[in-house]
Amino acid sequence: MSIKGRDKEFRTPKVSYLHWQHTEMDRVLTMLFPRLKFNGYGSRKPPRANILQPEEFADEMMLSEEVKQYFEGFDEHPSIVHKWVETELLDVVNRGKSNQAVASPRPLHGETYKFRNSKHCRDYGAAEQIYWMLYYARKGKGQAARDTLKRFFFPGIDHVTGRHESGTVVDVETQALLRFDSQVTQDTQDSKEPERFPPLLIDQADTMADDILRLLAYEPHIPRSVLVDYLKTLMAFHLALYHLKLLQILPKLVKQRSDNALASSPDPVALVVDMGDVNNPHMVELARKSTDRLYRQIPAFVQANFVVKKLDEMAEYLSKKTGKLTAPGAGVFTVGDLVSLLKPEHDAERQAYFKFRLASLIEESASGNEDIDPEIRDVTAMGLGEFESFIEILMAYRGKYHRQYITECLDSLLLKNKENGLLAQSRTKGSPRRFVLGSKLLEVLLQVAVLTQDDGRFVTREVRIEELLAFLRSRYGLHIDRLPEGAQANSSILDRRALRLNLEAFKRRLREIGFYEDLSDAYVTQKVSPRYAIERNDGTDKNGRHA
Repeated sequence: MSIKGRDKEFRTPKVSYLHWQHTEMDRVLTMLFPRLKFNGYGSRKPPRANILQPEEFADEMMLSEEVKQYFEGFDEHPSIVHKWVETELLDVVNRGKSNQAVASPRPLHGETYKFRNSKHCRDYGAAEQIYWMLYYARKGKGQAARDTLKRFFFPGIDHVTGRHESGTVVDVETQALLRFDSQVTQDTQDSKEPERFPPLLIDQADTMADDILRLLAYEPHIPRSVLVDYLKTLMAFHLALYHLKLLQILPKLVKQRSDNALASSPDPVALVVDMGDVNNPHMVELARKSTDRLYRQIPAFVQANFVVKKLDEMAEYLSKKTGKLTAPGAGVFTVGDLVSLLKPEHDAERQAYFKFRLASLIEESASGNEDIDPEIRDVTAMGLGEFESFIEILMAYRGKYHRQYITECLDSLLLKNKENGLLAQSRTKGSPRRFVLGSKLLEVLLQVAVLTQDDGRFVTREVRIEELLAFLRSRYGLHIDRLPEGAQANSSILDRRALRLNLEAFKRRLREIGFYEDLSDAYVTQKVSPRYAIERNDGTDKNGRHA
């Protein structure tokens, strides 16, 4: 049997905009650009007869006078230019294969979304998730983050007229893209009204907005391409943390039949992170257990998501078709409203509605045959109610499928086996995953950690190692030198030794990436120094001292 129609649907924007598939952050950023430009709306793809190829981008750059002024003899070496464009400036799918194709230019400028090839440039809902997290982030930070991202990614563009402003200083790659952009005359926002749902985990949205503002404070100090890579890493990191927390929270909401768990769980999900010391196998095991504990919650999340999805369909039907259910004041049923429909006072409406849905599902499964599908027979023999039976059948036929795709999605958001990622897994089939803090991700988080507010602007400062570790724990849930609360009481001597060695590996990593220098053996005096100094308005240096 195969589930058909709306019973096959899984995506629930009220829970997450993700389609739960492998996601590439270059494409996510590309698809975020029109939403920043059009205030949440997508864009209509400009009409184009053919898919743009790397050669067309290279040829266009060779015609650019703006580019030629940077490179002597630029147009005399077409093969080198073509290779440079293909490897450095384009996001390419199936690279090096016969079916190689351009997804889009690298997202160095906001206008690059115009040249995407829609077939290959898919973000699977991740750009929507980021945008609406920023839209609903509180204390003005969400609006500030969106405004700052828009200004950063659309340099040289007058947002009133849509024209390029002369005299804007940007890098050579962006100059070429701006020249190419001038050839696109049709660019309008999508007329389809976007879905607007506040994020379930609003605290996570607040943190992401604040981190983006902190990172963009380095704009005058960090090369544009490096800062773009920082932003991609940061956004993937926050999407991963958000959805790992969602694996824990959504089943709790369904079990408690209310959204009280949201208020009682503001902290990020706790992750035990290995710093990659090959001589510390016990730390590898601790990180593996931490990862396994979260990934094992995927089936419970799948079931909870199905519950919310189907209750949403029921609420829509009962409120608009029969009038048996009154919609909330805002006219939209929140996740909290939906899970409350599991309470006893709604048993009659719920079982009546799903009695019809269950009968339709069983009838479809027969497909003209007299025999009922064995999976359905097993579920009906359990003696469950109509709603519970309906969900169990969906899980029997779609649970494994969604578990696989959610696993692949989380792996991609955690940037598995990459230097800017938080997850490692050997190539051997069935090998365990473990949380590992990559050097490039650590670098991004350090750039955020060394910033503090001073008269309304960000300035850099030195941070003690102890303070840095507390920052990573409380803000992101990254546990490097200790186990999460609740597990500390049961820690063994082996655990404590592994964590001590992990701390030493953490300090070695800080030293390798240039943020840390041993000045004393005293733990409290060991500090992380900013790589890029942002000074105060009064002219003092990063430590508050006058030059």
